[in-house]
Formats: sequence, C-alpha cells, structure tokens
Amino acid sequence: MSRRTTRTFMISIAAELSGMHPQTLRMYERRGLIQPQRSARNTRLYSDEDVDRLKRIQELSAEGLNLAGIARVLGLEDRARRAEARARELEGELAGAREAHREEIAQLRRSMRAEIVPVAVVETALIPRQQVTGGRHERTGRNGS
Repeated sequence: MSRRTTRTFMISIAAELSGMHPQTLRMYERRGLIQPQRSARNTRLYSDEDVDRLKRIQELSAEGLNLAGIARVLGLEDRARRAEARARELEGELAGAREAHREEIAQLRRSMRAEIVPVAVVETALIPRQQVTGGRHERTGRNGS
C-alpha cells in the first residue's frame, strides 16, 4: 500500500490542511459529504483522500454550489471514477480473453496441419465420360441431335 493512503490526521490537522474550521468538517460529516475513519477511541481520522475531498468541496462551494449541489456533484464524480475503474477492469479481462482465444486458434491450426493429408486428384467417375467429336458420340457412333 502506498504511503499516501495510509497517512491519517486528526481533525485539527485535516482542517488546517484543507483551510477550513474543524466545525465545518464536523458539519460536512453530518451532511454525508465526508466520512472520516474512526480510531478505537472514536476519534475522527482523516486520510489524504479525505483532505483532497474537502478541498474539492471548497472549490465547488466557491463556484456557487450549495451543499445539496456539492453532494450531487461529488456523488456523480465518485460514480464516474467507479465506472472508469470497472471499464479498465473489463478491458483487461477482454484483452486476456482475446489472447487466450488467439492461442487456442493457433493451437487448433497447428493440430489441423498435422491431420490434413494432401490428396491427388484422380479420375473417380464410375461411368466413363463421353466425348463428342464432330457431332457424333465417340462410343455409340450416333449423331448428337
């Protein structure tokens, strides 16, 4: 795990890093905009991602969005991130499946080459072909008309 995802801060440090008052962080938590971890003693612990989210909330607020609008935007951004992650996951699965199918096809072609035997074309007709010469059948001597 990267160092960035394991660091946590108490509310006073997170408030300072995000440029907000600790009471604002508590209010955002009550509104569901942020969900800090809790220690064994129930102390709020904010991660680097939480601090980034607080900064994003501040940006959206500065653009004129109210808390309901901010919640909606953050929800849509979270949903888009999950969709992008799932798309990358599916692309990886698809690439793996393509490679497996290519290998299977190549293996089938190799095995088919060993089973295919070249055959010479031989006259196999049970009844000899009649050749027409000068309007007469060669075998019967009759006119073709």
